[in-house]
Amino acid sequence: MPSDPLPPGVYEEAYLASDDPRAQSGFGGDEARWESARRPIVETIDCDGSFLDIGCANGYLLESIVRWSRHRLEPYGLDFAPELVELARNRLPRWADRIFLGDALTWEPPHSFEFARTELVYVPEERRPELVERLLSYVDRLIVCSYGSRRRSLPAEDVGEQLRSLGFDVAGELEREGRDGALIRLAWIGGSATA
Repeated sequence: MPSDPLPPGVYEEAYLASDDPRAQSGFGGDEARWESARRPIVETIDCDGSFLDIGCANGYLLESIVRWSRHRLEPYGLDFAPELVELARNRLPRWADRIFLGDALTWEPPHSFEFARTELVYVPEERRPELVERLLSYVDRLIVCSYGSRRRSLPAEDVGEQLRSLGFDVAGELEREGRDGALIRLAWIGGSATA
């Protein structure tokens, strides 16, 4: 059963309680676990282009994706928490003008993007179709992620099935096991960004 989002303020309070960039990005683990749990995202990127991380927190995932990808990416981030946006801009001054404050359901992007990454847990279940439709209005390939956690006994949600149940055509799916055995699931909508 899909989980509902946490109340506003809960994420940012937990993220800002640490100096560790992974923890500030919502991850509890070392760099090797971080990479095994997040690097699969780059497998969904098939060409150079702009990459928007929706729910970018401190920007660490954005920074990691750019570093890991074999393609040249123009990084952008979006988060609804002012403190996290400020932290991301301070951490990544060269990209500060590309990190935006806003709600993905209402934000007006400055342009379209080849790729965007998000998670469905950011919005209540009943608003998920609206979120996906909104993002597809300015994104060529929408990458939806779900991360399991062995420590918290949380399985990764089947995002491909969730998207299909909402009426969307899933172009591809990917499932990987992280270094600690936790499952990572990704699904994307939209074809090749080069098509």
